[in-house]
Amino acid sequence: MKVILKADVKGQGKKDQLIEVSDGYARNFLFPRKLAIAADKQALTELQNKQAAEKHKIETERAAALDTAKVLEGIQIVIKMGAGADGKLYGSVTAKEIAEALANEHGVTVDKRKIAIPEPIKTYGNFDLDVRLYNGVDGKIHLIVTEK
Repeated sequence: MKVILKADVKGQGKKDQLIEVSDGYARNFLFPRKLAIAADKQALTELQNKQAAEKHKIETERAAALDTAKVLEGIQIVIKMGAGADGKLYGSVTAKEIAEALANEHGVTVDKRKIAIPEPIKTYGNFDLDVRLYNGVDGKIHLIVTEK
């Protein structure tokens, strides 16, 4: 019997997966616990529609991430910080400050957790940072830290 799983079932499959099981297993275990439904024509159509919607959502998000990556290519962010006599900054430049500067100066909204800072920025200078926009889509930001 073909069934569509409504939840993950150990040893059988994941949610929304079409699997083949014995009639007794389906009637006595899966159906009473509402872990699966019979794979009739209506259920298969709903499953296909759900998978198509998920695929469309992923493609749309990826396209938006690629557009954002192209916009980020030509952007330079300038952050002004105070420093001590030895040239070390008071504190460090954080991802939150970079994300706020991006939003305020260029109108590009990026989540601060997506900005990868390999090591704390505690000196003046130029830095190239990666921004993880989507799975497999990265952007680059050029950061300039200058004196206040």
